[in-house]
Amino acid sequence: MTKHIFVTGGVVSSLGKGLTSASIGMLLESRGLRVRMQKLDPYINVDPGTMSPYQHGEVYVLDDGSETDLDLGHYERFTSGLLSRDCNYTTGQIYLSVIEKERKGQFLGKTVQVIPHITNEIKSVIRRMGGADVDVVITEIGGTVGDIESLPFLEAIRQYAIDVGRENCLYMHLTLVPYLKAADELKTKPTQHSVGQLREIGIQPDVLVCRCEHSISRDDREKIALFCNVPPSAVIEEKDKDFSIYEVPLSLVNNGLDELIVNKLGLTTAKSLDITPWTDLLHNLRTPQHEISIAVVGKYAEHKDAYKSIYEAIDHAGMSHRTQIRVGRVQSSDIEREGAERLLAGYHGILVPGGFGERGIEGKVQAIQFARERKIPFFGICLGMQCAVIDFGRSVLGLDAAHSTEFDKDTPHPVICLLDDQRNVTEVGGTMRLGSQPAKLVPGSAAAIAYDADDIHERHRHRYEFNNSYREQFTAAGMRFSGTSPDGQLVEVIELPDHPWFVAVQYHPEFKSKPLRAHPLFAGFVGAAIDRHLRRGDHERTAPQPAVI
Repeated sequence: MTKHIFVTGGVVSSLGKGLTSASIGMLLESRGLRVRMQKLDPYINVDPGTMSPYQHGEVYVLDDGSETDLDLGHYERFTSGLLSRDCNYTTGQIYLSVIEKERKGQFLGKTVQVIPHITNEIKSVIRRMGGADVDVVITEIGGTVGDIESLPFLEAIRQYAIDVGRENCLYMHLTLVPYLKAADELKTKPTQHSVGQLREIGIQPDVLVCRCEHSISRDDREKIALFCNVPPSAVIEEKDKDFSIYEVPLSLVNNGLDELIVNKLGLTTAKSLDITPWTDLLHNLRTPQHEISIAVVGKYAEHKDAYKSIYEAIDHAGMSHRTQIRVGRVQSSDIEREGAERLLAGYHGILVPGGFGERGIEGKVQAIQFARERKIPFFGICLGMQCAVIDFGRSVLGLDAAHSTEFDKDTPHPVICLLDDQRNVTEVGGTMRLGSQPAKLVPGSAAAIAYDADDIHERHRHRYEFNNSYREQFTAAGMRFSGTSPDGQLVEVIELPDHPWFVAVQYHPEFKSKPLRAHPLFAGFVGAAIDRHLRRGDHERTAPQPAVI
């Protein structure tokens, strides 16, 4: 019987349920168990693909083309379990599925209701995650206990324990234990109220994970245990991590959470815990040999979660090189007003990520021109590649009005244009070129050397591409098209061979980077930035830091 762990949150949002769930998955995998991860989100959007990055953060894309919640990025970075479309469901998807069944007459004329029809649908998507090849399914419930949107999901997981047996389910509640400076003490009442709401719904949590700024005293732990009806050993402290999110699993181990889960669920096949690679990783992170600065130039730079996987992939590359990386988050629209020289001089590398919409495009183009002319290592991703093409067309080929038809439909030089199979698309959601696609690399190119391979698969999320009508002109001027689709029709990677590192890709390599296995292109980019740092020495001024993560 597959065991299930249900993770809920209380008091406030953004407590880190996704990171905690991913850490638990990693610990259970480190004990030899087979784990799958799932996120159930209470919003009505069918998927996050059409949601603003300011509200939702980045859209995380899976191999099968699913546009999912950014927490699935945590799941993939921390665990090795296969993620698919079944791993992220929203209220919108659940209701859409039920309505489609009703329109087909599958309910035989019955009145369709939240209970049992919606809750049965939710239980079916949870059940789909189990199987003979899975020991534990970890399902995170989005939102906060008490939110009206979350009630059908909470009712479904309450019923699920009745269906499969209480001994096969573990309820974990993540809550806040705030510190009041004026009183100089931690307050347990918010946690008591949150658990009280959960119990009113019919769910008694087995484990409480308490987010806190200060350590929880033995007296407070016992107080929480008494009023929340759990043993003191099930009150797990999770203090804020000032150094790195990758400390979270070790913190949970120190509080005995993995052992508690194994015992409560009767996971008799679990082995002794071995997280040596993780502790080695943190050691390297704490003892860097170099320190460099990287500028990430984007239109959503002020919102950290909009480029979550980008920042994590940069960190992974830094770990692989034993290098501390200071990341400057630079607004592309600020470059339009203040100039690239003022905002980017002194950085060891410049990265331009993806995005949608015209705002800030010229700032991205100026940043790329600055990196190209100053021989600063540059890495472009998705729209970043397209902006690199625009800059090259204008500055090198003399095509002054070169642009993308996404932003200027009447441009005389559409160096970036709509994909052929996108021309008749009318719906916005889930209709881009999505998911894992194959590509062939030119042997000996910077990309092929970084990958140590000529054939790759990477994840895509775009509608526009390089216009092949200009390929000969660009090649003659020195641009190398070092990666294409297998049929050679779609440009996937561009490079400038006479530059220390100028690589831009149409896909999203950040989605396949892991702490213990940095993505090769990010590792190559950071390696080039380190070389620049070593060549320059300490006599040049350091870069301005508009924001540092």
